[in-house]
Amino acid sequence: MAWFMLILAGFIEIVFTSCLNKARDAQGTPAIFWYAGFIIALFTSLALLLKATRTLPMGTAYAVWTGIGGAGTVVVGLLLFKEPAEFWRLFFIVTLIGSIVGLKVVSN
Repeated sequence: MAWFMLILAGFIEIVFTSCLNKARDAQGTPAIFWYAGFIIALFTSLALLLKATRTLPMGTAYAVWTGIGGAGTVVVGLLLFKEPAEFWRLFFIVTLIGSIVGLKVVSN
């Protein structure tokens, strides 16, 4: 259950970074909604991370959380925000994902 909460927290991190990106470009009421989504997702993600660290080692949990959030945010940026898909950028994202999977495999 801790791994599920941790992975969910990582995906919600993608949501809060995406909300922050959208809020940056918005003005008025839409910006307020994007910032509200950012704050809600941020606190939800951190709460799930906290619950996961009650069972999982902090270093592993934090690395997985930031890895999922970082890699996922890059993928969202590529797909939704039309960021460049350069070879080395994709190479290191794949390396990051492989490291996250490796942490899961070697953790109890």
